[in-house]
Amino acid sequence: MDKNIKKQSVYISEEENTLRWEEVQNSFKKTFGNEIYSSWLQKITLIKEFNDYLILAVPTRFFRDWIVSRYLDKILEQVKSFKLSLNRIEFKIVEENKQNQDILKINELSRITEIKDSILNYNRLNPNLNFDNFIQGKSNDIALSYSKKVCEQTSRYNPLYICGGVGLGKTHLLNAIGLEMQNENNVMFISAERFMYHFIKSIKKNDMVNFKDFFRKSSIFIIDDIQFISGKESLQEEFFHTFNSLMDKGSQIIISSDRSPSKLERVQDRLKSRLSGGLVVDIDAPDLELKIKIIKKKIEEIQNQFKESISLNEEVINFIATESKTNIRELIGVLNRVIAFSRVHNKHLNISDCKNILKDVFNQSKVITVDKIQNVVSNFFNIALSEMLSQRRSRPLARPRQIAMYLAKKMTTRSLPEIGRRFANRDHTTVIHAVKTISRLSEQDDEMKKNINQIKSLLLEQ
Repeated sequence: MDKNIKKQSVYISEEENTLRWEEVQNSFKKTFGNEIYSSWLQKITLIKEFNDYLILAVPTRFFRDWIVSRYLDKILEQVKSFKLSLNRIEFKIVEENKQNQDILKINELSRITEIKDSILNYNRLNPNLNFDNFIQGKSNDIALSYSKKVCEQTSRYNPLYICGGVGLGKTHLLNAIGLEMQNENNVMFISAERFMYHFIKSIKKNDMVNFKDFFRKSSIFIIDDIQFISGKESLQEEFFHTFNSLMDKGSQIIISSDRSPSKLERVQDRLKSRLSGGLVVDIDAPDLELKIKIIKKKIEEIQNQFKESISLNEEVINFIATESKTNIRELIGVLNRVIAFSRVHNKHLNISDCKNILKDVFNQSKVITVDKIQNVVSNFFNIALSEMLSQRRSRPLARPRQIAMYLAKKMTTRSLPEIGRRFANRDHTTVIHAVKTISRLSEQDDEMKKNINQIKSLLLEQ
């Protein structure tokens, strides 16, 4: 570690176009908001500035991984607005000097209250997400059944682990369990992301004792989207001990995730084992019957809430249910769009109207994955997938590889490090370079633009 590096020091470039780091930080605050800035970005400092890249300091490896996976694209975009030639950012871990202990000596009770107030502010149970308005079908009846049984007999199925894709009702069930049990139990309902936020905040304030006490005193501990802890070793360690402590005292634990415990990536094996040790239930994609029931229930709710008549015939309802192939959340979005059009134009809609209104929605509802992109691109350029993912840098392989990385960034929700790992464990900076290169070429080269559009069409057709 460079002993000459100080926490607030800024390297002064010899070039005229030198970054003023204070101005860059102010732009971060405006772009990301005060909460994200104070929690994550305020501690980034500039170590050294080169013509085309920066070296920035962060206090821990955890900070670096979090910032890279969540905010790197926007950070690079912000610094480029100050210096256009920048195209890369590197992070160096520089431990913070120990804070003045007097600053950290806060009254113990006020610390606990701060955590409690923040939890209540961000994680209130939603009274509208209860068992009564959860619509049951073949795809979710097992998850619903065991969610109700947990409320009747705690600790029999412990933990209860509910998994399924986005927008299928996992959070609804977790919320319903919390509502059912809150009168006679100390219920803690929190997302994994919020749990991590308080974990980091407590580390920064040297307040882990109160963090542990607060989260381990609940009798019903409900945590949503546990896949969020993937790759975060220190957070997994703390959650593992919290989990064990709650189990030892007989608390009921309910967990949701977008995948089963065994398929969680970059999660400790011992934690996967704990998560699998209770009852794991799936929520599948809704079938046609359930989607029709959901549409009719939603129409009824809208009519009762706004005191107006909504006229959608059975043919239109069946069309919407049949064509919506993703999840319940997007199904409701499609329905709202149709109802809004009908209301604005004061018109009874037919299937032809709906096709016209929803043509862009149904064309884009295909699920695009990195694997799918890799296969389509390799087939399009008639090269073996193993060759495209290899370390060889010849133009016939490198350009398709860059196109696949570009499309993975544009057409999936995967982070830059995740995309890099899918391409034979390449670094996120390689992905950034690929995205910039293909973006530039698609603007300058008609053949490249044509290829990109053809590949996109193939991905949406399959």
